Amino acid sequence: MDDPPRRTNNYKNGGSTNLKYRLLLLGLGLLNVVLLISAAVIGINCTKIKQGSLHYQHPAAVQLLTELRDLFNNHSDMFMAEEDANRALETTVKNHAMLQDQLKQKNFINDGYLKQLEDLQTERTTLSNNISSLESSCGKCPLGFIYFNSSCYFFSYSESSTVKMNWHNSRADCINRGSDLVVIDSPEEQAFVSNSIRRIITDPTSWETGSWVGLTDMDIEGDWVWINNVTEVETRYWEDGEPNNRGSGGEDCASVHHSPSNPWKTRNDVNCRKHKLYWICEKMAR
Repeated sequence: MDDPPRRTNNYKNGGSTNLKYRLLLLGLGLLNVVLLISAAVIGINCTKIKQGSLHYQHPAAVQLLTELRDLFNNHSDMFMAEEDANRALETTVKNHAMLQDQLKQKNFINDGYLKQLEDLQTERTTLSNNISSLESSCGKCPLGFIYFNSSCYFFSYSESSTVKMNWHNSRADCINRGSDLVVIDSPEEQAFVSNSIRRIITDPTSWETGSWVGLTDMDIEGDWVWINNVTEVETRYWEDGEPNNRGSGGEDCASVHHSPSNPWKTRNDVNCRKHKLYWICEKMAR
């Protein structure tokens, strides 16, 4: 008869294996507990570190925010100051423009006053000359004529500084006044005419403000003859280089002006019809 199977060893072997599994599970559980405790400790430490870091950085952040706010406020103040400056500049520019306009108006008014003053001075000179003429020629010369050495002289500039005529029309005017163009036949008369021109005419040295006299070379070129048919032989009264007959169409009539450098060199030859000048008339006194 066969012996029954042995179960004792198999049972023992199975129990040993279960024990090993239980010990392994227990070890794993303990390890998990340890890991959990470690994680908790590390988390707590990290939290403390973060809190400490935040506590350390907070004052610097506050300072930066304060400085940023101050910069913003300063920028706002600067912007407002710039607007104020622009408004002040616009006001200044407007005021400057107004002052310029006022200055222009004052200059215009001042120029008007100066012109009036010049006109009054000219009128005063004319009146003074007329008074002198009346005083010296009272009872001897017509109104507007100046008495000198038994003759009466009319200077057209005294009557009008704007009216000029050619030689022929000037002589016609003298004839209408009962006289003729002046005939200068002595050094004394030459000095009188030159000084009178200097005293009466504003710009007495220019030939363009000269005055016609009764001297021409219309008949024979170079032979200068007065309207009383007396030939002029004295050459010292001509300007240097005159007479030259250089003008277009000839220069056959004489004019006189004042020469500050030499009162004797006062004559110039001019075109009789083309040019218009003042004129001097002469007639015998009463």
